[in-house]
Amino acid sequence: MSLPDIAVVIPAYKVSTHIKEVILQIPDNVRYVIVVDDKCPESSGREAERLQKKNVIVLYHERNEGVGAAVVTGYRKALEEGCAVAVKMDGDGQMDPNYIESLIEPLLNNEADYAKGNRFRDFHALKTMPRIRLFGNSILSFFVKVASGYWDIMDPTNGYTAIHRRVLEELNFGSLSKKFFFESDMLIHLNIVNAVVKDISMPAQYGEEKSSLKITRALLQFPPRLMRGLVKRIFLKYFIYDFNMASVYLLIGLPVFVLSIVYGIIQWVDSLITGMPRSAGTIMLVALPIIISFQMLLQAVQIDILAVPKKK
Repeated sequence: MSLPDIAVVIPAYKVSTHIKEVILQIPDNVRYVIVVDDKCPESSGREAERLQKKNVIVLYHERNEGVGAAVVTGYRKALEEGCAVAVKMDGDGQMDPNYIESLIEPLLNNEADYAKGNRFRDFHALKTMPRIRLFGNSILSFFVKVASGYWDIMDPTNGYTAIHRRVLEELNFGSLSKKFFFESDMLIHLNIVNAVVKDISMPAQYGEEKSSLKITRALLQFPPRLMRGLVKRIFLKYFIYDFNMASVYLLIGLPVFVLSIVYGIIQWVDSLITGMPRSAGTIMLVALPIIISFQMLLQAVQIDILAVPKKK
């Protein structure tokens, strides 16, 4: 496959021992390899420059801004150079360059706008993944499904991705997370612009290098950020850009559910204090709105699942 309009973006931070090997393994027919040194204390960018390859572009941040900011810098450069597709891979050697063609193929064939690696489809390859990472990724995947609206994807923290130029031009880079939440935040923003996302099966690779993303930290820090992302996506997609039955179910179901729960708790506490049980009418006044509003919320979720962006 000819890759004349492809750029590979590599955020570089503390990968000086791997960066040259990673670059050398990238197919020579890739138009540009854009290395972004995020104020690396090991001077990873200098190591990349020492290869003196004509298609390697090294950019430098004046201060450490985070992996997301480094990737965005690479994306901007790829757009500036006129590339049709930008592939993002890490510089630590954990991503096999042989899968570049698999990632970009659905984009070039107009089957998807964004492709990402998925290490969960190969059962035998999963045996190489640390148990805690496998468990944490499974939980995190569900949270990201809810927040992003991509209910058919897994392995959301996989940073081996490819994105088409037409989608990059629609994204607001300034609103994307600059840190390790970048991949998950990218999915939320992709759904807002109705980009089609496709998982590409690939095995996990783990060597002696250590991942900078700790799964325990992700499970603690990601949920509140995912909640903010969910609220933003729902507000924009169902109340600003469109208004449909999911909007109606959410508009009625959510406040009724919350108020009914609060009213039920108040009645329960009051009955404990006074020692007087609530009447059947009061119980039904709490239970019935909870059941109906919960069903409305489930219908909204069902509509959201069916609304996963697809190519027409």
